[in-house]
Amino acid sequence: MAGNAKPRGAVRKSKKGPSAGTGGNNKRRLEGKGPTPKAEDRPYHAAAKRKKAAEKTAAKKPAAAGRKFSKGDAPRGEIVAGRNAVLEALRESVPATELLVARSIDVDDRVAESLQIALNHGLSIREAHRAEVEGISPNSQGIILSIKPFQYSSFEEITQRAKNPMLLVALDGVTDPRNLGAIVRSAAAFGASGVLMTERRAAGMTASAWKSSAGAAARLPIAQVTNLARTIDEAKKLGCFVVGLDGESDVKISEMKVATENLMVIVGSEGKGLARLTREKCDLVVSIPISASTESLNASVATSIALYAVDEARRKG
Repeated sequence: MAGNAKPRGAVRKSKKGPSAGTGGNNKRRLEGKGPTPKAEDRPYHAAAKRKKAAEKTAAKKPAAAGRKFSKGDAPRGEIVAGRNAVLEALRESVPATELLVARSIDVDDRVAESLQIALNHGLSIREAHRAEVEGISPNSQGIILSIKPFQYSSFEEITQRAKNPMLLVALDGVTDPRNLGAIVRSAAAFGASGVLMTERRAAGMTASAWKSSAGAAARLPIAQVTNLARTIDEAKKLGCFVVGLDGESDVKISEMKVATENLMVIVGSEGKGLARLTREKCDLVVSIPISASTESLNASVATSIALYAVDEARRKG
């Protein structure tokens, strides 16, 4: 009947009593699915396809100049840092393993020339973030050169290859690498058979020494010995006269009468000169006369003068 019909919008009353539960069946429906994955991590998204293609391209590229620099891949051994220092080392053909350059570096004339020299010599060039380059050397100015370890000869190799008369230069505690390099340069210029130095408490053939030698280190054999006193004894057995340089000696270098014989010329350290034991083992100790008694000669300068004197005597002889 029309009078019994329910009006529109009327709310139907529920049955009395508790309603039955779902038994937890709807729990999973209420849980979220977690954060939405990044576009590049969704397999069918265009960003994911671009990422996959880039990874394939990177895998095909050989490890060469311009590859990314990473921690733990820092240059091993000695480095030369700074635009002037790197350029000078490259100009002097200091043996190097790679050139490390910061990304977005301001390329001035020094950087441009360094890169060109490295390319001409087939040297590996790597690119790194600026912060990583500065982490290796704060004063790098965005460019670092990694140096090869110097390949020393042995005392035996030097003496076996030496011409007659033999001329050896031995260094007793020279600690300044620039002095060492200059001594090597003079030794090569005056026909020395080789240069000897101790392994401890003395300068080694670093990049600074190599630069000071002006490339002579590549032409003249250089040896490190563990015990100079024992090496002096071995040189004597080979027929060498051992001559030490000491500014306090009363014998002038011009009075040396053994210049035409096999010689070992020993140069003392910059401050202390010849060690006591070394001096005692010398057959002759000579000095280079200078006009001012309060001055002293640099170790490399003294060596140059002594070698010149030996060379002059041999030319006249």
